[in-house]
Amino acid sequence: MRKTVFCKAVGKCLQANELRITAQSAADARPYNLTTHCKQAQPGTRLQAAKLLKNFGIIVRQMRNMKYFCTVKRARHISTLMLIMCILLPFNKLHAMCHGETMLSDNDSVKISLLTCAPGDEVYSLYGHTAIRYTDYNKGIDVAVNYGIFSFRQPFFVLRFIFGKTDYEMGIMPFDYFCMEYAAEGRAVYQQELNLTPGEKAAIRDAIDTNYLPQNRVYRYNYFYDNCTTRARDILVNNIEGQVSYPDGKLLYPSYRELIHSFNEGSPWARFGNDLLLGVKADKKTSVKERQFLPFFLKDDFDKALIKDKGGNTRPLVKHTTCIVDCPAGVGKSVFPLRPSICAWLIFAIVTAITLLEIKQKKKYWGLDASLMVLDGCVGIIIFMMFFSELPATNTNLQILLFNPLPLFFVYKVTKRTIRKQPSRFWPWPAGVLVLFFLCGIFQQYAEGMYVLASSLLLRCVWNSVYQYKYLRPKQ
Repeated sequence: MRKTVFCKAVGKCLQANELRITAQSAADARPYNLTTHCKQAQPGTRLQAAKLLKNFGIIVRQMRNMKYFCTVKRARHISTLMLIMCILLPFNKLHAMCHGETMLSDNDSVKISLLTCAPGDEVYSLYGHTAIRYTDYNKGIDVAVNYGIFSFRQPFFVLRFIFGKTDYEMGIMPFDYFCMEYAAEGRAVYQQELNLTPGEKAAIRDAIDTNYLPQNRVYRYNYFYDNCTTRARDILVNNIEGQVSYPDGKLLYPSYRELIHSFNEGSPWARFGNDLLLGVKADKKTSVKERQFLPFFLKDDFDKALIKDKGGNTRPLVKHTTCIVDCPAGVGKSVFPLRPSICAWLIFAIVTAITLLEIKQKKKYWGLDASLMVLDGCVGIIIFMMFFSELPATNTNLQILLFNPLPLFFVYKVTKRTIRKQPSRFWPWPAGVLVLFFLCGIFQQYAEGMYVLASSLLLRCVWNSVYQYKYLRPKQ
C-alpha cells in the first residue's frame, strides 16, 4: 500500500515537472539553433545520467512538501533511485555503442559532411544538388542544411525568374527525411566527411546558426555565382583555419555553356532553352572556383583539395567519401520526341516548299510571312527582356539579331501591303540583320537549330525582295 502511494506521488511529481518544462519551452520558443538544439535526441539518450539527476532533484524538492513521507522512507527511496541510475547508465552507453555512436565531448562528437545529390528528371534538378550534413552524436543532432528551397507558388514566379529576382531560402531538416526524399526520386546521395579541427567545426556551426536567422536565411539566387552549391562551399571553406587549395587551380576549364551541356545532354529542349537565353558571357572559359557552381564539379574538387595551415602543414580536406543513398545513375529525358534541330529542319522544309510553290505560281501567300513575323517577334520579346535581367550571362545575347520584337510592329503594315500587292521597304532590312547574325556566330555559340531557322527567314526575305522587284515594280 505504501509503495503504491509512493509511486502515485512520484508520478504526480513527474507529471507536474513535465507540464512545467513544456510550458517553459513554449514560453521560450526560439528559432532552430544547432548549438542549443537537443529536443530531437535519439531514444537512447533519454536515460542519460544528467537527465535522471535533474528529475531526481525535482522529485526530492517536491517530496519535502509531502507530510506523509517520513525521513527514513525518503532515504530508502533515494537509495533505490541511485541504484537504478547506476544500473541504467551502462545500458545507455551500450545502446550508443550498438548504434555506432561514441560518447565524446564538445566538438569531437561533431561530424560535418558535404552532400552531393545526383541529377533528377525535372528541369531544375538536371544539374544535381548540394547540401551540408551536420551531426552531433552527444546531442543527438543529425540534420541536413539545404540552400535550395524555393516555391513555384511565389507571386509572379516566372517573371521573377526571367528578370533574375528569384529568392531562395536556407532550410534545416532531419537527415533521414532528406535521404528519404531523394531515395523516393531515385537520386543517389554521396557524402564527403570533411577533415576538420574542433575549432573549425565550431566556427562552421556558428556560421550556420547565424545564416539561419530569419533576416539572413533568404538570398537572391544567381545561377552561376550564388546558388545552393556555392553557398554550401563558401560556408565551409570560409570557416577553415587555413587555405584550401585545389590541384591545377590555375588552369582554365570549359565555358559555363559547355559545363551545363555535360548535364543536359539527355534533355535537348532544356538545353535549347538555356542556350537561347544565354549570351556571349556564357562562352568564356572558367576557373576552378567558377566551375564549382555545379555540384559534381565541387565534389570532384573537394576530393582533391588540401588544407594548408599557417605552419605550412597540409592535410586533405576530405576524410573519405561514401554513397549513403545508392540509386542507379540516370539523366533527365525530354518528354517531347523531336529534337529542336529536327523541328528547325521541318520548318525549313515547309518554308522552302511554300516558297517554291510561290515561285512557280508567281504569287504570294501572306499567311506564311505573317506567321513567321509573329513567331519571331514573340520569341524576340523574351530575349529582349533578358537584356534587363539580373541573371548572369544573359544581357549580351547576339541571338537578338535573329529573334527580336521589331517584326511585331511591322507585321500589320507589311501584311496589308502584301494583300494589296503593293511593295514594301521592310524586307531588305531583316535580310541584312540575318547576314550579320551568321557572321557573329564566331563570338557566341547559338542554340541548336538557330542557323537553320535563320536560313528559313533569310530565304523569305530574299524571295520577297525579288518578288517585289519583278512583279510589283512600277511599270515604265
